[in-house]
Amino acid sequence: MSIQYVNESGTIHVSDQVVATLAGSAALDCYGLVGMASRKQLKDGIAELLRRENLSRGVEVRTVNDRLHIDLYIIVSYGTKISEVAHNVQSRVKYVLNDVIGLRVDQVNIYVQGVRNIQ
Repeated sequence: MSIQYVNESGTIHVSDQVVATLAGSAALDCYGLVGMASRKQLKDGIAELLRRENLSRGVEVRTVNDRLHIDLYIIVSYGTKISEVAHNVQSRVKYVLNDVIGLRVDQVNIYVQGVRNIQ
C-alpha cells in the first residue's frame, strides 16, 4: 500500500518502503541506538542487527483509519536509559516524517529487541 497525495498537477504516490527507509534513517541519528533489528522473532534469544542498507526491514508501516502507524524494532546501546532512547527515537521519526514528506504520523511504536555493547 502507498500513501497518496492529490494536488492540482496530479497524484503523488509514496510507497511504504520509502517511508520505512526514512523512518529507519531518522532513528539511526539518535544517540544510544546501535541499530535496527529484524521484525522476525528472536532466534535463540539473539536479535539480528541489520545493516544500513536493510533499514526498512526493521520498520513496519501501517495505515489504520487513514492514520499512519509506524513500528520500529531497535537495538539500544548498553548503559543508556532505554526509555529515553525510545522517546528520542519516537520524537525524531515523527518530526522527520512530518518535515520531509509532510505526513501526519499518528503513532510511533518502539519495540526494543536487544541491548548491545558498542565496541
